[in-house]
Amino acid sequence: MGRVVSVSRDPGHHFSKPVVPEIRLLAGLGVEGDAHAGSTVKHRSRVRVDPTQPNLRQVHLLHHELFDELQAKGFAVAPGDLGENVVVEGIDLLALPVDTELHLGQEAVVRLTGLRNPCAQIENFKKGLLEAVLDRDADGGLIRKAGVMSVVVTGGVVRVGDGVKVVKPPLPHRAMERV
Repeated sequence: MGRVVSVSRDPGHHFSKPVVPEIRLLAGLGVEGDAHAGSTVKHRSRVRVDPTQPNLRQVHLLHHELFDELQAKGFAVAPGDLGENVVVEGIDLLALPVDTELHLGQEAVVRLTGLRNPCAQIENFKKGLLEAVLDRDADGGLIRKAGVMSVVVTGGVVRVGDGVKVVKPPLPHRAMERV
């Protein structure tokens, strides 16, 4: 079982999001008061391609351990800086399969849809950071470490200190890809 260590939201389309004491997740929509909330895609580059496509990026989750990894590489990055909504610790988010459900606190449930694909904005935030959140596996395959995306299955309030329970989908599992 993991734990929520930070929550963030921003009504504007900014790279970073201010940390707040709690957020409310809305079923089928995302984070109340966040620019990316909605049933259809809200990410500006994706809206330009097709504004009617479903929003598979309602809630962005990040593993707290990434901050330590980035610190070791010389990057001072804090919760909210990378535009995530929820930071958790004690869960290897990147290793979970598609359709895993995370129970956040007493009520909220999100379903993982895929990996965040870091864009040029991360490089504009801190030079060299894009390379720092990407890696290669033994076969040369790209590893994206900038968090996971999800949709809200069940709404509810999420606060710092809330427990996070992982419920994997039935087998066979599918590895997450970028969304």
